Amino acid sequence: MSEGSPASAFDWVGGERAVRDLVDRFYDLMDLEPAYAALRSIHPPSLEGSRDKLFWFLCGWLGGPDHYIERFGHPRLRARHLPFRIGIRERDQWMECMRRAMLECELDPALQERLDAAFMNTADWMRNV
Repeated sequence: MSEGSPASAFDWVGGERAVRDLVDRFYDLMDLEPAYAALRSIHPPSLEGSRDKLFWFLCGWLGGPDHYIERFGHPRLRARHLPFRIGIRERDQWMECMRRAMLECELDPALQERLDAAFMNTADWMRNV
């Protein structure tokens, strides 16, 4: 990041409150929008646990507190997602949902661009079909 930029993506997002808002908007969209039905179908009926886990994970992944690691150890993302059918459709719905959440939470466009590339890398790596 350039001089005058936040020290981490976590700071650039706006800290824990902003990460929570992003995660909540992401899951609200997934839960309410028919366009994300395939993605929603691989989640439990209640999204509360999923919301917390993504919030805890993203805080650390973005350079903030390691809430997820403190609770569960290494994320082992791919291993933890292997039980779920994740194909191109699910990956693309996850990405579109996150893109909308970032836009609606009004993250800096330059940050959205950086996060989009990183999210896509990770989302594609989660594919198992």
